[in-house]
Amino acid sequence: MRSLPDIAALLRNRMKALSLTQSELGARTGLSRRTVTSMLSGEGDYKVTTLLAVLDRLGYELAIVPKGAAAGLAQEGSFTPTVPAVKTRVQAARERLAARKAEADKS
Repeated sequence: MRSLPDIAALLRNRMKALSLTQSELGARTGLSRRTVTSMLSGEGDYKVTTLLAVLDRLGYELAIVPKGAAAGLAQEGSFTPTVPAVKTRVQAARERLAARKAEADKS
């Protein structure tokens, strides 16, 4: 995320997923509804502590990474685990056993 509108979209999507209203989020964070509305519009500027409070109540953390590293982070909901390219010792041993069994069955 590189802009306030991006952050606002993330917050709105999370609120929708949690079925939270602006009033409920304001009550949970101790912020006025006006402040919450301003944040969610993506146009208002706010303090980092305000952002941290809202993120916390929505189940998020703020992470600061070196420039360019964020491109490697998946967007929420788009991350699909992949099969590791390197086999574990257990996987390699199982494959060897399966190959031996297949050879024995041929004989």
